[in-house]
Amino acid sequence: MRTLTRRGALGLGAGAAAAASLAGCGTHNSSDGAAPGPGSVQHRPTGSPTPTVRPIGDGSTSFTGRQPHQPERPVPLEPGETPPQFVVFSWDGAGEVGNGLFPRFLDLAKEHGASMTFFLSGLYLLPESKKRLYDPPNNQRGASDIGYLTDEHIRMTLDGVRRAWLEGHEIGTHFNGHFCGDGHGSVAHWTPQQWRSEIDQAKSFVKEWRTNTGWSDLPSLPFDYDKELVGGRTPCLLGQDNLLPVARELGWRYDASSPGGLQVWPTKKQGIWDLPLQQVPFPGRGFEVLSMDYNMLANQSLNSTNAPAYNYPAWREQAAQAYISGFKRAYETNRAPFFIGNHFEQWNGGIYMDAVEEALKHMAGQKDVRLVSFRQFADWLDVQRPEVLDRLRTLGVGQAPAGGWKRL
Repeated sequence: MRTLTRRGALGLGAGAAAAASLAGCGTHNSSDGAAPGPGSVQHRPTGSPTPTVRPIGDGSTSFTGRQPHQPERPVPLEPGETPPQFVVFSWDGAGEVGNGLFPRFLDLAKEHGASMTFFLSGLYLLPESKKRLYDPPNNQRGASDIGYLTDEHIRMTLDGVRRAWLEGHEIGTHFNGHFCGDGHGSVAHWTPQQWRSEIDQAKSFVKEWRTNTGWSDLPSLPFDYDKELVGGRTPCLLGQDNLLPVARELGWRYDASSPGGLQVWPTKKQGIWDLPLQQVPFPGRGFEVLSMDYNMLANQSLNSTNAPAYNYPAWREQAAQAYISGFKRAYETNRAPFFIGNHFEQWNGGIYMDAVEEALKHMAGQKDVRLVSFRQFADWLDVQRPEVLDRLRTLGVGQAPAGGWKRL
């Protein structure tokens, strides 16, 4: 198998979701004021959010001031100057189901001064008893191709999302019901108006979790989600063309839904930064694979999430080296940003989570590497001179500038 491009191969298909009992993905973040490790994001030494908390709506969210642990204001590159090597680790779903993966990777990010993007699925904050509040386009009310979380797991997810934002990570969206495939209900066939409905509902489940759960014993999420939400990733990387007009209307900064991107410098699509998962070398296989845990699995165990365990050591190392090979190809040549997608999952004994950890540790130790969120990378792109970005875009995959980089 090679880089998969359709149902279940690029995000998480319905069948795979059921087989894996997937609860989602998450993000992890930055520094707590300690000196960051080599190549990490340099975070401003900010403390906790301002004590002045302004509840929003029913108090599910609140305005707490500027987000802590953000990089210094980006500055434009000089012509020919070596760009940093940006790496974005992102997580689809961002649900914690008691396996400890959300806090595990928050801890890892904190250790290495990394910021990440968590694409939160709105349904992961909606109790199953209230599932009929969800009206998915072209599907029955309350339907979802990913499972609803238990009350305990919703509480864990709220804890993870709250901690992630306070530690400097971005909270994006993975929308709601994760409808893939080619059928009428698939996100591939949704109109812009239907995408707007899906987004409005995803936001409402985050902004109204207190009303929907009836819980009053948990603190609010410390951000205004209307302002925080500036990008997302669609289920299975489908439906981007009709999503983008809505994203532009909402003022989003980027979209991470393109399938099969190359390791080159990005452009805008319909006025939105197009930041796709990318094809990277798959060690020992003679072809390239998409930079996501699910695609590693699909090419190793033919979608099985519980393959014979004797395969695990070799597959774990192959997955880690795929990420590392993609990183090295960019780092040593065109310095194109590197985008990695994951889920909080334990497929095939958890080997893909171990591979991500190994890859992150390798990258964090390198000079000029910045482990950032998509939002932080968009901030950097937006201040660059157009002619400098145009020059960077002339560099193909694995192509360094003639004469090397100019170091100022």
